[in-house]
Amino acid sequence: MTADHALTPRQQDDLRSVAAMMIPASSEYDVPGADDAAIQADILATLGRDTKQVSAALDHIARLAGEPLAALDGAKREAVVTEFRAGGGLPAATLARVILQCYYRDDRVLRSLGLEPRAPFPKGHVLPDGDWSLLDPVKARPAKLRGVP
Repeated sequence: MTADHALTPRQQDDLRSVAAMMIPASSEYDVPGADDAAIQADILATLGRDTKQVSAALDHIARLAGEPLAALDGAKREAVVTEFRAGGGLPAATLARVILQCYYRDDRVLRSLGLEPRAPFPKGHVLPDGDWSLLDPVKARPAKLRGVP
């Protein structure tokens, strides 16, 4: 499958439904839900190495639901997702991470959080100075790699 067709149409529909359940749109904060078309496009475009786990998660959800997730009423949909979270393992964790990372890099969401929607570099982000002495035990360890002749 190509990157833009890494998931079947059914999986894409279920992904959209799960994303909407995880992060619904908020008029109070003027942010889209995770089911927003731009966020969904970002998810599909950047799945990469996570495609297999996300696909497995969505297949698991489909088995539990027995029909498209969006076709279920709210209570049944919630029950399916609750059961999935309880036994979804790594695929469930991967699905949640993929949705969250794409949602929180959306410009509209960043602006609502009071952050400038930009890459961290070249401007960088200021971090408070830490206690560099915490690295002393690591520096004191003997070398584990062989030197280059």
